[in-house]
This record gives sequence, C-alpha cells and structure tokens, in this order.
Amino acid sequence: MIRFENVSVTYDGESAPTLKDLDLTVPEGELVLLVGPSGVGKSTLLGAVSGLVPHFTGGTLRGRVTVGGRDTRTHPPRELADVVGTVGQDPLAHFVTDTVEDELAYGMESLGLAPSVMRRRVEETLDLLGLAELRDRPIATLSGGQQQRVAIGSVLTPHPKVLVLDEPTSALDPSAAEDVLAVLQRLVHDLGTTVLLAEHRLERVVQYADRVLLLPEGVMGPPAEMMAASAIHPPVVALGRAAGWSPLPLTVRDARRVAGPLKERLAGRVPGAPGNPAPPAFEARGSGGSAPSRGGAAYVTAGMGRGGGISLFKRRRTEPAPATPTDPAPTPLVDIRRLAVRRARVDALRHVTLQVAAGETVALMGRNGAGKSTLLGTLVGTITPVSGTVRVAGLTPHATDPRRLIRHVGLVPQEPRDLLYADTVAAECAAADADAGAAPGSCRELVSELLPGVADETHPRDLSEGQRLALALAVVLTARPPLLLLDEPTRGLDYAAKARLVHRLRALAAEGHAIVLATHDVELAAELAHRVVIVAGGEVVADGPTAEVVVSSPAFSPQVAKVLAPEPWLTVEQVEEALRA
Repeated sequence: MIRFENVSVTYDGESAPTLKDLDLTVPEGELVLLVGPSGVGKSTLLGAVSGLVPHFTGGTLRGRVTVGGRDTRTHPPRELADVVGTVGQDPLAHFVTDTVEDELAYGMESLGLAPSVMRRRVEETLDLLGLAELRDRPIATLSGGQQQRVAIGSVLTPHPKVLVLDEPTSALDPSAAEDVLAVLQRLVHDLGTTVLLAEHRLERVVQYADRVLLLPEGVMGPPAEMMAASAIHPPVVALGRAAGWSPLPLTVRDARRVAGPLKERLAGRVPGAPGNPAPPAFEARGSGGSAPSRGGAAYVTAGMGRGGGISLFKRRRTEPAPATPTDPAPTPLVDIRRLAVRRARVDALRHVTLQVAAGETVALMGRNGAGKSTLLGTLVGTITPVSGTVRVAGLTPHATDPRRLIRHVGLVPQEPRDLLYADTVAAECAAADADAGAAPGSCRELVSELLPGVADETHPRDLSEGQRLALALAVVLTARPPLLLLDEPTRGLDYAAKARLVHRLRALAAEGHAIVLATHDVELAAELAHRVVIVAGGEVVADGPTAEVVVSSPAFSPQVAKVLAPEPWLTVEQVEEALRA
C-alpha cells in the first residue's frame, strides 16, 4: 500500500536531511507505530505519505513515495484526499467549518458523496467517538481533547484507505484514547485500512500495533522485537528490564502474569517518593489538604456540593497532630472557595473548593471537557467566575492588573504558539529574559536543558509540537513564578524530554514553587504529583495523595501500579530503588 524507495527529505536552510535513505514497505491493512525522539522526522515521514511534504512544507524530497500506486511527488494532497486521511499534531489547524457535525461532513462533501451516505457516516462517527452530545457545539468552545476527537472523526467519515495520524491521543483522557485506538484497530482488522501513527505515549498504543518503525534507524519489525532493542519504550517494558523478565511484556496483562516473584521481592517494603518528597506543609495537612474528620479518621473529600464534602477515599485512622501556637496552619498560595464558572451556556465549574500550598505539586485529572483548563484559566485571571472566590498569593486574579499578576503566576497553555511570537528561538529567549527581568541567557539556558540541539536561528514554527512546548515552558520558567500552571505539559514530548521536564519541576517544587498541572498523562502524575485532584462534570470528585487516588482507579493508574496492585508502587524508579536496597 505504501512504499518508500530510498527517500531523503531536506528542508530549506537545513544542512542535513531530516529523513535519510529510508527504504521500506507498509503492507495494506496494518497499523504501523512510528517511534523516535522529538524532532527525528516522524511528522516529516507522515507528511511525505499525505503529500504535504514537500508540496506544502517546501524542501527537497529525493527518492520516491507511492501510496496506492500514486507518486506523492506528482500528486498534490488534493489528488490524494480520497486515499489518505490526515490528522496533524495541531487539531485547530485542521478545521474548516464552525460546528462539530459540519466538520464531520465536510470531507465527504468535498468528495461528492450522496447525502444519505453522509448522514449515515456522520451518525456512526458521532457514536464511535462519543461526540453525539457535542454535535451542534461550536468547535471553538470545545476542550482540546474534544477538538482532537472531532479532527479524528472528520478523517474517518470519508473512509480513506490510509490514515496518517500524528500524536492522535496526546490531548485525550485515558478512556477516550482507548476508544479512539479501538476504533482504529477495528478499521484495520475489519476494513483493511492502513494506519501510520506517530505517538510518544507508547504505554497507550504499542499493544495495538502490528509493526513498529524505529527512527532515525529506519528499522521496522514486530513490536516485541523492536521494544527489546529500542531505547524508547513504555514503563511496562522498563519494569520488565528492571525485573529481568524475558520475553519483555508489552501490556499490563502480560506483566501481571509474571509479576508474582517481583511482588514477593517487594513485599513489606514501602515505596519512596520518586525524587519528589512532599513539602512539610503538605505533610502537616494530612490527606491532600483535607481537614481531619471528627473521630480522628482522615478522609479525602470532594469539598463541594450542596451537602458539603462527600467522602470518596478512606485512609487508615490516624490521630491528627495537635495545633500549637508555634505551628500555625500554613496559608495556602492558592485558595479557591465554592467556585462556579459558566461558559457558552455550560456550567464549566460548580462549587469547586481547592487549596494549594507553596512547594506542592497538584495534578488535575479527568475526562476531556471536565473543566481542568477552565480551572487554570480562573487562576491566571483570563476567566471570571460567576460566584465563589479565587485567591492567588492574596490577589483576586481576574481583578488584578496582568502586569502585577504575572509576577505571581505563570501559565503554559495547551497551545504553545499562543506564547510564541518572535521569528527565532534566540529572539524568544531575549524577550523572555527582558520581560522577567532575568539575567541575559537565562531562558536560553533553560531551552538548552529542555531542548538540547536546537539552534538560536530556528523559527519556532519549524519546531515539532513537542519542541515548541519545551520552548514555551522555558519562556514561562524564566520568570520563576511562585505559582506555575501547566496545561497538558507533556503533549508531544518524548520520554527523554519528559524526564528533563520532571527534573526541572521537582527542583522548582523543592525551592517552594507551587505547581498545578492539568494532564491526561498518568505516568507524569505518578512521577511528579504530591496530590491528584479528579474533576468530573465541573466538580471535584476526588482529592488526595497520589498513591491513594490513582492506585484505586482503573482509568488513572500508571502501568506499574496496575501490574503491582494492590501495593502502592507507582513508578519504575521506585521499584528500581527498592531492588537496589
């Protein structure tokens, strides 16, 4: 179905090719997963299949790429539209119409399909991707994950023979990601659709792949064989290596079958914090900021609702430490009381109460559209509540001059381009240093740490999605705000880049910075967060220490927790430390 014949791609102004001498064949009816670090050329390879490279991106393509017998050099994207469906890293760049239903129908209209066929396929896709309730919603009012599902749905309705997907689950919650991947697998198995998929969260997708293509090596083979050789692999493979398992497992189910001896070796040991101990103020408050209940039992409570907090997770009974005049309760850096927000006639948040102390890292989790980004928006002052109070360092964000507020809180949004406006990386860094009053070179040092190997003269738009995110993170971190807000901070980041980010955020938390991140990355929450707050339908339904909340959740548990349950092991790092000890 897809053939690369000695293909190399070199972009204008670049001395070295992004893809070099790639020679491979992708058979019809297989799902091929592209694996490699950020910036290695995965998006370029996908663009060469869809015809966007070089017709839209520019540059020079040497060799030959054929899709269904059509040479992409002589067939521009419009002449491949009936064969190839493409979803890029940025869903917003994909949309043509204003509403969900119109977007799902647009591709079929362009191909001239009959109205009766269009109607049936739209209904099927709405049901497959859980979009039925959003059919009449303006796309601009949807969350990032909802927009991503719409973008995927819009390329499914024309029934192309080839699907090219770049980070298709990066903004999806775990359940939505499973639904999308199950749909793709059904298309592959039942209809013979060929799928090329680039994804950094291998823990989500590797079990669905028929083949794995490693870049920049250009080697393709069965997933088990490729993961055994790859430096980039999901946590369950890393756990298998640490435990000495052979063959290495690719799924939680495979790992659980052989985990008995490892559980015995870990029995009686208590997992340590993975390089991120809780701050003293957090420990003094007990269960994630909830007050001890009457009778001495500490509970994790929702902290809202008409009837007050509802106990959802129960901890072992403890005696609360007596308050003394010399040990006053710490004043939270973030103090939210009974917050309500209404957006586009939808109750985005309802009766939310939440406190965050200095030095504390809190992960906001929940399905797409639950209200996580809205909550971050109220903390940075871009969204005005309809009721309740929001205080950050004693200030009311929406009523505070942004020039004053920026000294207390910084936000890295889901779309890093919202923060990037200069023509080069060097200019972005110089502007960040000036805005923050930091020493010249401060931002550039952060960029080098988070994003090694990127030249000063590179234009931000020429970076991959993950690289742009790392640059936006460096811009915000340059100001070192006491409160740092991150919305999907690992979207598009490979494992190495994520590890560098975790290292930097742990250091900031240790220095007393509060960090609140909205994320669907359960592995990130396990590595970094002191607390997890689960949001559903605009309400906080769980708030407690990370281990207590995620171990009991099938949707938000990291792979290690699922393998070693019911013991509260969260990360490979914890297991490795215990085995060394």
